Amino acid sequence: MIIDRLRFKFTLFIFLIMSTVQFNKAHFQLHLLNQVSAKEMPKRLGVGIKDNTAESIPSVALVYHLSGLSALTAGLGFDTKKDASTFQLNAGVRYVIFHENQLHFYTGGQLGIVNYETAVDGKQNGFEALMVLGVEYFFTGLENVGFSFEGGLGLSSVKNTRMRTVADHPLRAGIIFYF
Repeated sequence: MIIDRLRFKFTLFIFLIMSTVQFNKAHFQLHLLNQVSAKEMPKRLGVGIKDNTAESIPSVALVYHLSGLSALTAGLGFDTKKDASTFQLNAGVRYVIFHENQLHFYTGGQLGIVNYETAVDGKQNGFEALMVLGVEYFFTGLENVGFSFEGGLGLSSVKNTRMRTVADHPLRAGIIFYF
């Protein structure tokens, strides 16, 4: 029990250090972007789907671009299946590192709560934290639809505390329609 707590605290400490380093790097690179001409996304709201949690819960997603360089994200997914229910709620932030007319390369983080139930283990709940690098791609002629792929590190405390790598494949890509 004590070893699990120490492992959890150590993992959380490493995660926080990596998050701080990643945020500072993104903040420095944001100043360089002011000279780049790119597709502007300020004050645009996007609604769509994504699937990037440890328990693979498909979610309804929101993305709100505060400026051309930063965005807030949120996701909600659930299934009320008897004896196998799932629920997750998350919120995050994105910082665009590099963008072109049809591509945004970003870094970001996401925090969420997860709850799921199985017949064997019963109800399990915990939190997830993700640090990601991602790409959002826009096809010519479909400037309002973004396809996003993410990869990075995740920390999860559902049932047991664990660190993992995160990576999307084309079938788990986020698809967002921007208004």
